[in-house]
Amino acid sequence: MKDFHIRTALKRELLARHTDDPETAIIEELGILHGACRIDLAVVNGVMHGYELKSDQDTLTRLPEQIQAFAAVFDYVTLVAGERHVSHAVEIIPDWWGVRSARFDSGRLSFCDLKLPMTNPSPDPMSVVRLLWRQEALEVLRELDSTKASRSKSREWIYAELVAVASCSYLRDAVRRRLKNREGWRSGGLRLSCGD
Repeated sequence: MKDFHIRTALKRELLARHTDDPETAIIEELGILHGACRIDLAVVNGVMHGYELKSDQDTLTRLPEQIQAFAAVFDYVTLVAGERHVSHAVEIIPDWWGVRSARFDSGRLSFCDLKLPMTNPSPDPMSVVRLLWRQEALEVLRELDSTKASRSKSREWIYAELVAVASCSYLRDAVRRRLKNREGWRSGGLRLSCGD
């Protein structure tokens, strides 16, 4: 079983589940930490739910690094793994992550939920705002009526100011809104439309 098989089946399932919801965006290869790490699929609506795929041909070498990055930004994370990796992956991932096994059954790929995800207990506000492009972050700062919002400020300064003046809940909502409405994705940021 290859990544392509899992990705295709999961995208089909997620699109079917959210087809009538114009408030949902499904994003492939969403970059975290300014592209240092990418999650395979992200569902963005009232929450951000990341899906990391590990086919039987993959290794779990990068999983510890991915765990740290994904835990900083996502409300929920589900690992979708081939049977070869499920038992070892469960020993590595945080308790709040969900786990789905993927396997071929009668020539068709099927999923089995082994553990449903729980809410992330400790997202990092700075990592969350770093999902924003600089212009988006500046817009959010202006929404907050910050007198310090200025085009001359660096991206990192804008992020730090956002974290200083807004609650994590507000920031997470602002980021979700921007991700759902974003146009002009660079390569790796394919947005699949739902509800069209």
